[in-house]
Amino acid sequence: MNRIKIGYSPCPNDTYIFYALVHGKLTYEPFVSEVLADIETLNNMAMSNELDVAKVSFHAFAHLRENYCLLHAGGALGRGCGPLVISKKETEINSLQNLCVAIPGKMTTAALLLRLYDSNIEDIVVLPFDKIIEAVYRGDVDAGLIIHESRFTYQQYGLKSVLDLGEWWEDTTGHAIPLGGILIRRELGTDHIKEFDSALRASVEFAHSNFQQVRDYVCSHAQEIDDSVIQAHIDLYVNKFTLDYGSEGEAAITDLLMRAENADLIPASTHSIFVS
Repeated sequence: MNRIKIGYSPCPNDTYIFYALVHGKLTYEPFVSEVLADIETLNNMAMSNELDVAKVSFHAFAHLRENYCLLHAGGALGRGCGPLVISKKETEINSLQNLCVAIPGKMTTAALLLRLYDSNIEDIVVLPFDKIIEAVYRGDVDAGLIIHESRFTYQQYGLKSVLDLGEWWEDTTGHAIPLGGILIRRELGTDHIKEFDSALRASVEFAHSNFQQVRDYVCSHAQEIDDSVIQAHIDLYVNKFTLDYGSEGEAAITDLLMRAENADLIPASTHSIFVS
């Protein structure tokens, strides 16, 4: 294994997680090269088999299980961190079927959750995640499904949250909300996969202990430059599950995939989530 091509987003939680691994701060031998892109681009790159390791949505993972498995470290899963549907005015959530809703990509977990919440929402427009707030503010769309830093800034535009899909998921299932995970090619083999998983966990631990080293890299790629927004993003999306999903996280992921399969929103699969 001479080279590992890694794809992850420029969002603060991902750059925080991967900093040590891609900057040679760990005793990890294979050479790594990184590609930073928004989550929907990463979803599509993984679909095209362009990456050895990729941060993708769990929605995309559902379509990638034949070639990729999930790593235990590095994922985005937690409570109080789900996607929000926002609008200019107070909107009854049962009226979303009559609105034009912008989503941040068809393969995002946000889009999957919206379909699980209400499969009859049909007037959907796909926009880059960082353009949705402005589209709602201008009135180009009636509502927007927001993720990442956007959940910390939408109120600055006078917009309102009309549906918290994370809260809905937690109330419905009792699980934490699975958003995205780090995938790795199954063909790399169990030993290499476990080695990379350990290195990724060590990269998270390095960031926890050396934030001042990591900070400039995180800030240089963040969509929002306000320090408080960047810190709030990390605090929300980097948590105990980022080091290891554990049984609690695995149960949440399994339930999401099962519900989506039962709703015919994703293909069924007999492949294990993790390497055996």
